[in-house]
Amino acid sequence: MLDRLNQVMDHIERRLDQPLDVAELARTALTSEYHLRRMFSALAGMPLSEYVRRRRLTLAGAEVLAGRDTLLEIAVRYGYGSGEAFARAFRAVHGVGPGEARRTGAALSSQPRMSFRLTVEGSNSMRYRVVDKPAFTVVGPKARVPLVHLGPNQAIIDFVRGIAPEAKERLEQLSDQEPQGVVAVCDDLDPSRAEGTELDYYHGVVTSAPAPAGMATLPVPAGTWAVFTASGPAPQAIQYLWRDVYAEWFPSNPYRGRPGPEILRTRLSADGTHADAELWLPVEREQG
Repeated sequence: MLDRLNQVMDHIERRLDQPLDVAELARTALTSEYHLRRMFSALAGMPLSEYVRRRRLTLAGAEVLAGRDTLLEIAVRYGYGSGEAFARAFRAVHGVGPGEARRTGAALSSQPRMSFRLTVEGSNSMRYRVVDKPAFTVVGPKARVPLVHLGPNQAIIDFVRGIAPEAKERLEQLSDQEPQGVVAVCDDLDPSRAEGTELDYYHGVVTSAPAPAGMATLPVPAGTWAVFTASGPAPQAIQYLWRDVYAEWFPSNPYRGRPGPEILRTRLSADGTHADAELWLPVEREQG
């Protein structure tokens, strides 16, 4: 999979002055568009669309400073329909407008070209199993929250803190199948997975029981799940689990992600320093 991702990077680099066709990139990677976007975001730390935007504006910045073409010619070359749109995007990346950059020779930002490789660091061991699970329902309080790539998600923290203790106890009693107990469920993420886009967050349980009044339900169809477990210092064990799944497991196994909720079950030690984590991701076998 990493070799195919690097083919995608070569493909992008050759077409930075052309419209981006993510479906074509997915065909180059021999995978689905959904899985390509998810893999790239997890490995690169930014959405695919953001990387392409930054690479285009890196090249555009060099051309602005070179002074050979007009700003409008550069804008059109890199997909901007007007000088104003180009100026806004240019300033967002470089911190200065293209006109000022040309006049003053200002220092600009640069997005290096990315490539992917496997690095084995020997951190916590990762165990997994593949489960064909019948349809089930997630039940629990729900909130629409922004996506945060790094650091704590304060919206989720505040939401969970605001759930009454008796509601949490009632939830625990509803859990009647794997993954057991209260879980964190993320669903309906924006395909770009860009920072600040919104998702549905459930603090809930997997159950066959009807939802109590005031709680949301998320029906989940039958399908295949990859279930990963890890144990170690908190929060590093959880962070490393997500990293290793996308950096090591997916590139080495004949599966790809499919649309569906992502479910995380976490249990902390009494002093909060040790975590046992179980991550459920919807998957399907790669074709061919």
